[in-house]
Amino acid sequence: MHRTHTCGELTKANIGQEITLSGWVANRRDHGWVIFIDLRDRYGITQTVFDPADNKEAWELADKFRGEYVVKLTWIVKPRMEWQTNSNLPTWDIEIKITKAELLMESKTPPFEINDHVEANEEVRLKHRYLDLRRKSVQDNIIFRAKMNRFTHNWFSDNGFLEVQTPIFTVSSPEWARDYVIPSRLQPGQFYALPQSPQQYKQLLMIGWIDKYYQIAPCFRDEDPRADRHSCEFYQIDVEMSFVEQDDIFKVAEWFVNDLIPGIVPEKHIYTPEIPAWVKSVIGRDWKTGNRFIQLTHKESQTFYGSDKPDLRFDMHFEDFTADFNKSEFSVFKDAVDNGGCVKAMKMDGVNMSRKDIDEVTEVARWGWAKWLAYIIYDEEGPRSPILKYFSESEIKALETRFSPKSGDMIFFWAGSFKAVVKSMNVVRLALRDKFNLADKNAVTFAWVTDFPMFELDKETGKIDFEHNPFSMPHGWVTAFDNPNVEEIYGMQYDMSCNGYEILSGSIRNHNLKALTKAMEMVGKSEEDVKRKFGAIYNAFQYGVPPHGWFAFGFDRIMMILTNEENIRAIYAFPKSGKAEDTMMCAPSYIESEQLEELHIDIRPEIKEELGME
Repeated sequence: MHRTHTCGELTKANIGQEITLSGWVANRRDHGWVIFIDLRDRYGITQTVFDPADNKEAWELADKFRGEYVVKLTWIVKPRMEWQTNSNLPTWDIEIKITKAELLMESKTPPFEINDHVEANEEVRLKHRYLDLRRKSVQDNIIFRAKMNRFTHNWFSDNGFLEVQTPIFTVSSPEWARDYVIPSRLQPGQFYALPQSPQQYKQLLMIGWIDKYYQIAPCFRDEDPRADRHSCEFYQIDVEMSFVEQDDIFKVAEWFVNDLIPGIVPEKHIYTPEIPAWVKSVIGRDWKTGNRFIQLTHKESQTFYGSDKPDLRFDMHFEDFTADFNKSEFSVFKDAVDNGGCVKAMKMDGVNMSRKDIDEVTEVARWGWAKWLAYIIYDEEGPRSPILKYFSESEIKALETRFSPKSGDMIFFWAGSFKAVVKSMNVVRLALRDKFNLADKNAVTFAWVTDFPMFELDKETGKIDFEHNPFSMPHGWVTAFDNPNVEEIYGMQYDMSCNGYEILSGSIRNHNLKALTKAMEMVGKSEEDVKRKFGAIYNAFQYGVPPHGWFAFGFDRIMMILTNEENIRAIYAFPKSGKAEDTMMCAPSYIESEQLEELHIDIRPEIKEELGME
């Protein structure tokens, strides 16, 4: 037996027992004749003592131990002298003097120090990920992922959902991104594709009476990585239900996260903001029902927060002052209004910004398309600003009526096209959040964003394409496609945002074959194209399709938020790098000419020449 216990497990309850531990040498310290070895494994650290008076052979072997050596140690647990105990450390109630030692395996010196304060860059750590896995912070994320995985399976299974594994090798279909394709050896010139999502399969399950499906599904998309999007593959909590409407979907998703948060991260709390006074006056309705999550339409979310994934842990919404400044003497405002643009502003409460702070935020605004950033500072003497001299009394009154500014507040202004203005405002709003800690880091705030535009129109070419999922039902589908302004056709599509991230997407499916083919026609695809690209769906939809809908949580993104990680790569056991590479396994890699021939694939001559291939 290599071990009877794990490191960190021992207490005074083990006194008198013969114990064997195996693990890795974390630290080795010589104190004269006595050698101290800290032994560790995934469960903790145990300090052991080698004294030649107890066993000289073991002491001599310990003198050769170095960091990351794998060793096996045996001793009889004894009580520590009363004056040596430490109530904060359970293992300090006992004496661990080694009587037998065995070296199981030596180790080279690691390329970086293995601790949670490691200074090695990510490239080095990912190249040696098997060593990086030994760090506690990485271990904690792996354990958390297993916990969240188990919770999810149990929750959906306990609530009547059937887990179904859908195929990994499937057909290429236009969804959200580029496919990863796999050549077929048996069908020359043909390709499988890795699924961007299990979408078509789970819709077919609804037709097959599997009316409540779920899966923690692997998905594959050839997209550029970013801090909240992993390269190549990711996982989603994938759900489809029959005979449901949008509100039924919302209730299930809300129910899940309301159980998930206290179930696995009790230190965090779900925060649903009270309805601000401006909401009813500007939106004209409440933005939540009872104690349920906030709901904003896509248009409202863009208008008031410049994002379809707003962080609502703090307010700082945008107010429109286009009508108030339509005759402004400030040329920037006047030009924007005259050219069909807008003037917007937002207020930050009670934060005193220095000149340096203002310059930094102005630079951030430039990243978000703004050429400048205007502001008014309110202090005990009243408002002050370089642009205040251009404002009329009525314009100042309009600002103060809606914002009710007090000493310590700041109002920021933007002017220009709607898209440029709200994009820049969103960038600055989030920068101010991070700079001045405006959001509670232990709060988790969810919001539904609904009614996404189904189509986008390229005004230069006149080409129409899908804005989001093409299989969604439009609102009022019977007459929706008759609207001459395609950008005003809204789908029964919804996202859930959490703390400024999109964590869920979904929709009520277009289960009417005529409406589905009509939607495809809108983007230039004929019924024959639908049959060819989506043959299984087209055929199955002729055999009694139930109304159905879906949602998919981004498993990895939720975990990133709940573990307070800033980059999604941190929550994978074996992540891809920022260049979409597995540097540990050297993937992607070139394959042998024989394999290429077997797969009926050739490489372009210029690439062959670059690789030195014949």
